[in-house]
Amino acid sequence: MTVVSALLAACSGGISVGGGSPSLADANSKYGFRTAPQDAGGAITVWVDSSRLPAAKAFEKAHPDVKVKIVSYDGGANGSNTFKTKSHLYDRAGSGWPDVAFTTDNNAASWGSLSGTGALAPLNKGLVPSSTLDGFATGALAPCTVDGTAYCLRNDLAQNVLWYNKSLMDKWGYEVPTTWEQYEQLADRVAAEHPGYIVGTAGDAWTPEIYMWGSQCPANQVTAAKSVTVNTSDPTCLRAAKLIDRLIANRTMSTLPLFGPEFAKEQGGKVLMLPGPSWYGGSVFQGALRTPGGQIAVGAPLHWRDQNPPVTGSVGGGAWWISSHSKNLTAAVRFATWVTTHASFDGKPAPTYPAHSAAATQWLSAQQAGGYYAQDIAPPLVAAAGQVWPGWGSAEFSQEALWAKSVQAGMVRGESVESLLPAWQKAIEQEAQVLGYRVRTP
Repeated sequence: MTVVSALLAACSGGISVGGGSPSLADANSKYGFRTAPQDAGGAITVWVDSSRLPAAKAFEKAHPDVKVKIVSYDGGANGSNTFKTKSHLYDRAGSGWPDVAFTTDNNAASWGSLSGTGALAPLNKGLVPSSTLDGFATGALAPCTVDGTAYCLRNDLAQNVLWYNKSLMDKWGYEVPTTWEQYEQLADRVAAEHPGYIVGTAGDAWTPEIYMWGSQCPANQVTAAKSVTVNTSDPTCLRAAKLIDRLIANRTMSTLPLFGPEFAKEQGGKVLMLPGPSWYGGSVFQGALRTPGGQIAVGAPLHWRDQNPPVTGSVGGGAWWISSHSKNLTAAVRFATWVTTHASFDGKPAPTYPAHSAAATQWLSAQQAGGYYAQDIAPPLVAAAGQVWPGWGSAEFSQEALWAKSVQAGMVRGESVESLLPAWQKAIEQEAQVLGYRVRTP
């Protein structure tokens, strides 16, 4: 997920909203858009998914002076594009927009900055203090930044690291790998010495965001507001595909869905390593697999030897967006800032790694204090937060959906990932063209 550059020139000017007076527009020109008539005492409508509902309710409780209407929705999960679809309907109707919305994806800037009415408010033109924006992790706002203009406050990060069972690694005398080459070599040893144990998974739609993104595969490079470069035949894509195929062949790479009942039953107790996002600790090991405490540790994200500096991928991490149509921008900014700079809500830690650095420090301390992990998980997670490769774009289409349709389906039929790369290429090209992208190919 990368910086979406080259914002169309038409979007750089003011956008007309409702009957704002010239004096009001002039007074707010520093924000980069013309605001709607403001009502400082008016209620704000906030859209949240179920996971972020506690944060919204905690804000409401802590700020009784702010009137908040909380609306639950799917958050754009699984590529639903609900926020986009409804925003376009409200654009045509001229009303109905939420003041603040959370999405599980980070691609709203790809359409919200370009729509005829400018659905999203620019945040780094004076609306949100630079001191607040500077507090986010390096690169955290890149997925929602268009031509230097930031349109979101990231809620959480999902940087990939190497999760591993320290108890087993110590028992078997294995060193924790730091490169994909070492990882592959260790997988061969595991296959021979401890058959049945796995070192990774490839049964989920986010597989490319771990292995392809981490390999700097140029399958999803957004180069302009409506331009994308797609080259799944690049050597960086091929090496990642070959790695997956090799590990599937020696049976150290699972092809079962990570959250499916079959995985937990058949392989959940035989996980030696799992490259994956920061949320695996709570959602996978403590949640789905119920791995006992004192076993799981975190290693630095794996990288290929020729990568300098090392990079990693990301699986998820949501964002908060403020509407340019909000009639109470002060309250909207106050809400979005509060929920993204806190590490806990009503005494319970946020479910995922905060994108705001200070909040992340507090969150990591709380995780460590829980006593679950075999060693301090903070150093590798903090380091990985700033290593996410910026060459994987935040386009309007869902790479997970395209991978599931073009690659996962073939894997089920026994086809290799390498042989399915052309099908993935074609699926990306077709989807991008349908959405009006100019596609550049090899």
